Amino acid sequence: MNSLFEYLLRLGDDSLIIGHRLSEWCGHGPILEEDIALSNIALDFIGQSISIYEYASEIEDKGRTADDLAFLRFDREYKNLILLEQPNGDFGMTMMRQFLFDSYRKLLFESLINSCDDRISAISIKSLKETKYHLKHSSEWVIRLGDGTDESNKRIQDSLDTLWRYTAELFYEDDIDIELKSSKIIPPMKELKEAWYNNVKEIFSRATLTIPNNNWEYGEGRRGVHSEHLGYILAELQYMQRAYPGMEW
Repeated sequence: MNSLFEYLLRLGDDSLIIGHRLSEWCGHGPILEEDIALSNIALDFIGQSISIYEYASEIEDKGRTADDLAFLRFDREYKNLILLEQPNGDFGMTMMRQFLFDSYRKLLFESLINSCDDRISAISIKSLKETKYHLKHSSEWVIRLGDGTDESNKRIQDSLDTLWRYTAELFYEDDIDIELKSSKIIPPMKELKEAWYNNVKEIFSRATLTIPNNNWEYGEGRRGVHSEHLGYILAELQYMQRAYPGMEW
Protein backbone atom coordinates (compact mmCIF):
# COMPACT_ATOMS: atom_id res chain seq x y z
CA MET A 1 0.00 0.00 0.00
CA ASN A 2 1.31 3.43 -0.95
CA SER A 3 0.70 5.60 2.10
CA LEU A 4 0.98 8.86 0.18
CA PHE A 5 -1.64 7.69 -2.32
CA GLU A 6 -4.00 6.69 0.49
CA TYR A 7 -3.53 10.03 2.22
CA LEU A 8 -4.21 11.93 -1.00
CA LEU A 9 -7.45 9.98 -1.38
CA ARG A 10 -8.48 11.18 2.07
CA LEU A 11 -7.82 14.79 1.14
CA GLY A 12 -9.43 14.50 -2.27
CA ASP A 13 -12.46 12.59 -1.04
CA ASP A 14 -13.08 15.17 1.69
CA SER A 15 -13.14 17.92 -0.94
CA LEU A 16 -15.26 15.96 -3.41
CA ILE A 17 -17.95 14.87 -0.97
CA ILE A 18 -18.38 18.22 0.79
CA GLY A 19 -18.30 19.94 -2.60
CA HIS A 20 -21.10 17.71 -3.85
CA ARG A 21 -23.13 18.23 -0.68
CA LEU A 22 -22.87 22.01 -1.02
CA SER A 23 -23.79 21.83 -4.70
CA GLU A 24 -27.17 20.46 -3.62
CA TRP A 25 -27.99 23.98 -2.39
CA CYS A 26 -27.74 25.41 -5.92
CA GLY A 27 -31.12 26.93 -6.64
CA HIS A 28 -32.31 26.32 -3.09
CA GLY A 29 -30.39 28.88 -1.02
CA PRO A 30 -32.35 30.88 1.58
CA ILE A 31 -31.42 34.12 -0.19
CA LEU A 32 -29.85 34.82 -3.58
CA GLU A 33 -26.47 35.83 -2.10
CA GLU A 34 -26.20 32.54 -0.21
CA ASP A 35 -27.29 30.53 -3.22
CA ILE A 36 -24.38 32.04 -5.16
CA ALA A 37 -21.94 31.81 -2.24
CA LEU A 38 -22.61 28.12 -1.55
CA SER A 39 -22.37 27.27 -5.24
CA ASN A 40 -19.00 29.05 -5.48
CA ILE A 41 -17.69 27.35 -2.35
CA ALA A 42 -18.78 24.00 -3.80
CA LEU A 43 -16.77 24.79 -6.94
CA ASP A 44 -13.73 25.63 -4.79
CA PHE A 45 -13.89 22.19 -3.21
CA ILE A 46 -14.35 20.42 -6.54
CA GLY A 47 -11.34 22.32 -7.87
CA GLN A 48 -9.30 21.20 -4.88
CA SER A 49 -10.34 17.60 -5.42
CA ILE A 50 -9.21 17.73 -9.06
CA SER A 51 -5.72 18.92 -8.10
CA ILE A 52 -5.42 16.29 -5.39
CA TYR A 53 -6.75 13.42 -7.53
CA GLU A 54 -4.41 14.35 -10.38
CA TYR A 55 -1.46 14.01 -8.02
CA ALA A 56 -2.89 10.80 -6.54
CA SER A 57 -3.22 9.24 -10.01
CA GLU A 58 0.43 10.02 -10.72
CA ILE A 59 1.51 8.49 -7.40
CA GLU A 60 -0.58 5.35 -7.98
CA ASP A 61 0.74 5.04 -11.57
CA LYS A 62 -1.82 2.44 -12.66
CA GLY A 63 -3.41 4.34 -15.53
CA ARG A 64 -6.34 5.70 -13.56
CA THR A 65 -7.16 9.35 -14.15
CA ALA A 66 -8.47 11.94 -11.71
CA ASP A 67 -11.96 11.30 -13.10
CA ASP A 68 -11.57 7.57 -12.54
CA LEU A 69 -10.69 8.18 -8.91
CA ALA A 70 -13.63 10.54 -8.47
CA PHE A 71 -16.33 8.53 -10.26
CA LEU A 72 -15.34 4.87 -10.58
CA ARG A 73 -14.72 3.62 -7.07
CA PHE A 74 -17.09 1.75 -4.77
CA ASP A 75 -18.23 3.23 -1.47
CA ARG A 76 -15.74 1.24 0.63
CA GLU A 77 -12.91 2.78 -1.42
CA TYR A 78 -13.82 6.35 -0.41
CA LYS A 79 -11.93 7.67 2.62
CA ASN A 80 -13.77 10.90 3.41
CA LEU A 81 -14.81 12.00 6.88
CA ILE A 82 -18.22 10.78 8.05
CA LEU A 83 -19.04 14.38 8.99
CA LEU A 84 -18.98 15.50 5.37
CA GLU A 85 -21.53 13.02 4.06
CA GLN A 86 -24.17 14.00 6.58
CA PRO A 87 -27.32 15.48 4.98
CA ASN A 88 -27.59 19.23 4.47
CA GLY A 89 -30.66 19.52 6.67
CA ASP A 90 -31.67 23.13 7.16
CA PHE A 91 -29.35 26.07 6.50
CA GLY A 92 -28.10 26.02 10.11
CA MET A 93 -27.13 22.35 9.85
CA THR A 94 -25.17 23.04 6.66
CA MET A 95 -23.38 26.02 8.21
CA MET A 96 -22.48 24.09 11.35
CA ARG A 97 -21.11 21.16 9.35
CA GLN A 98 -19.16 23.60 7.22
CA PHE A 99 -17.79 25.54 10.17
CA LEU A 100 -16.53 22.44 11.97
CA PHE A 101 -14.77 21.30 8.80
CA ASP A 102 -13.48 24.72 7.71
CA SER A 103 -11.90 25.29 11.14
CA TYR A 104 -10.00 22.02 10.76
CA ARG A 105 -9.14 22.44 7.11
CA LYS A 106 -7.60 25.88 7.59
CA LEU A 107 -5.23 24.56 10.25
CA LEU A 108 -4.41 21.54 8.12
CA PHE A 109 -3.50 23.54 5.02
CA GLU A 110 -1.47 25.99 7.10
CA SER A 111 0.59 23.02 8.31
CA LEU A 112 0.78 21.26 4.94
CA ILE A 113 2.33 24.36 3.38
CA ASN A 114 5.49 23.26 5.22
CA SER A 115 5.31 19.71 3.86
CA CYS A 116 8.52 18.34 2.41
CA ASP A 117 6.39 17.15 -0.51
CA ASP A 118 6.48 20.13 -2.87
CA ARG A 119 3.27 19.17 -4.68
CA ILE A 120 1.26 18.94 -1.45
CA SER A 121 2.75 22.24 -0.33
CA ALA A 122 1.73 23.94 -3.60
CA ILE A 123 -1.82 22.56 -3.44
CA SER A 124 -2.08 23.74 0.17
CA ILE A 125 -0.90 27.26 -0.62
CA LYS A 126 -3.61 27.65 -3.27
CA SER A 127 -6.31 25.93 -1.21
CA LEU A 128 -5.59 27.94 1.93
CA LYS A 129 -6.61 31.17 0.21
CA GLU A 130 -10.03 29.66 -0.51
CA THR A 131 -10.32 28.02 2.90
CA LYS A 132 -9.80 31.28 4.76
CA TYR A 133 -12.84 32.68 2.98
CA HIS A 134 -14.83 29.50 3.64
CA LEU A 135 -14.11 29.76 7.36
CA LYS A 136 -14.98 33.46 7.48
CA HIS A 137 -18.29 32.74 5.78
CA SER A 138 -19.31 29.76 7.94
CA SER A 139 -18.16 31.23 11.27
CA GLU A 140 -20.06 34.46 10.66
CA TRP A 141 -23.23 32.50 9.98
CA VAL A 142 -22.78 30.36 13.09
CA ILE A 143 -22.47 33.52 15.21
CA ARG A 144 -25.38 35.19 13.43
CA LEU A 145 -27.70 32.23 13.90
CA GLY A 146 -26.55 31.37 17.41
CA ASP A 147 -26.83 34.93 18.72
CA GLY A 148 -30.03 35.63 16.78
CA THR A 149 -33.59 34.70 17.63
CA ASP A 150 -34.69 31.96 20.02
CA GLU A 151 -35.62 29.85 17.01
CA SER A 152 -32.33 30.31 15.17
CA ASN A 153 -30.38 29.63 18.38
CA LYS A 154 -32.31 26.41 19.02
CA ARG A 155 -31.78 25.18 15.47
CA ILE A 156 -28.06 25.86 15.34
CA GLN A 157 -27.59 24.32 18.80
CA ASP A 158 -29.47 21.22 17.63
CA SER A 159 -27.13 21.10 14.63
CA LEU A 160 -24.10 21.25 16.90
CA ASP A 161 -25.53 18.54 19.16
CA THR A 162 -26.07 16.32 16.11
CA LEU A 163 -22.73 16.86 14.37
CA TRP A 164 -20.29 17.13 17.27
CA ARG A 165 -20.07 13.34 17.57
CA TYR A 166 -18.28 13.17 14.21
CA THR A 167 -15.55 15.70 15.00
CA ALA A 168 -13.15 13.29 16.70
CA GLU A 169 -12.50 11.74 13.29
CA LEU A 170 -10.99 15.02 12.09
CA PHE A 171 -7.86 14.08 14.04
CA TYR A 172 -7.84 10.36 13.31
CA GLU A 173 -4.38 8.82 12.95
CA ASP A 174 -3.31 5.37 11.80
CA ASP A 175 -0.16 3.77 10.36
CA ILE A 176 -0.50 5.87 7.19
CA ASP A 177 -0.39 9.10 9.16
CA ILE A 178 2.46 7.86 11.35
CA GLU A 179 4.58 6.97 8.31
CA LEU A 180 3.94 10.26 6.52
CA LYS A 181 4.43 12.22 9.72
CA SER A 182 7.85 10.62 10.28
CA SER A 183 8.75 11.60 6.71
CA LYS A 184 7.66 15.18 7.43
CA ILE A 185 5.05 15.07 4.70
CA ILE A 186 2.12 15.77 7.03
CA PRO A 187 1.85 17.31 10.52
CA PRO A 188 0.95 15.41 13.71
CA MET A 189 -2.83 15.60 13.76
CA LYS A 190 -2.99 15.76 17.54
CA GLU A 191 -1.04 19.02 17.46
CA LEU A 192 -3.86 20.58 15.43
CA LYS A 193 -6.60 19.37 17.76
CA GLU A 194 -5.98 21.84 20.59
CA ALA A 195 -5.82 24.82 18.24
CA TRP A 196 -9.00 23.65 16.50
CA TYR A 197 -10.85 23.22 19.78
CA ASN A 198 -9.81 26.66 21.03
CA ASN A 199 -10.91 28.26 17.76
CA VAL A 200 -14.35 26.64 17.67
CA LYS A 201 -14.84 27.27 21.39
CA GLU A 202 -14.25 31.00 20.87
CA ILE A 203 -16.80 31.15 18.02
CA PHE A 204 -19.34 29.16 20.01
CA SER A 205 -18.92 31.53 22.93
CA ARG A 206 -19.75 34.47 20.68
CA ALA A 207 -22.68 32.51 19.25
CA THR A 208 -23.98 31.63 22.77
CA LEU A 209 -23.75 27.92 21.93
CA THR A 210 -22.85 25.07 24.28
CA ILE A 211 -20.39 22.37 23.24
CA PRO A 212 -21.94 18.92 23.83
CA ASN A 213 -20.42 16.64 26.41
CA ASN A 214 -19.79 13.85 23.93
CA ASN A 215 -16.50 11.94 23.89
CA TRP A 216 -17.53 9.36 21.30
CA GLU A 217 -14.76 8.79 18.76
CA TYR A 218 -15.48 7.56 15.25
CA GLY A 219 -12.80 6.91 12.65
CA GLU A 220 -14.44 4.46 10.30
CA GLY A 221 -14.71 6.86 7.37
CA ARG A 222 -10.93 6.93 6.98
CA ARG A 223 -11.07 3.13 6.73
CA GLY A 224 -13.82 3.17 4.12
CA VAL A 225 -16.75 2.36 6.40
CA HIS A 226 -19.46 4.98 5.95
CA SER A 227 -22.95 5.96 6.93
CA GLU A 228 -25.88 5.09 4.70
CA HIS A 229 -25.76 8.61 3.24
CA LEU A 230 -22.64 8.06 1.14
CA GLY A 231 -24.32 5.46 -1.06
CA TYR A 232 -27.00 7.95 -2.09
CA ILE A 233 -24.36 10.61 -2.80
CA LEU A 234 -22.38 8.25 -5.02
CA ALA A 235 -25.49 7.05 -6.86
CA GLU A 236 -26.10 10.63 -7.95
CA LEU A 237 -22.45 11.63 -8.36
CA GLN A 238 -21.45 8.63 -10.46
CA TYR A 239 -24.58 8.14 -12.58
CA MET A 240 -23.33 9.65 -15.83
CA GLN A 241 -19.97 7.86 -15.80
CA ARG A 242 -21.63 4.55 -14.89
CA ALA A 243 -24.34 4.95 -17.53
CA TYR A 244 -22.02 6.25 -20.25
CA PRO A 245 -18.50 4.88 -19.55
CA GLY A 246 -15.69 7.07 -20.81
CA MET A 247 -17.94 10.01 -21.52
CA GLU A 248 -16.13 13.35 -21.73
CA TRP A 249 -17.45 16.90 -21.86
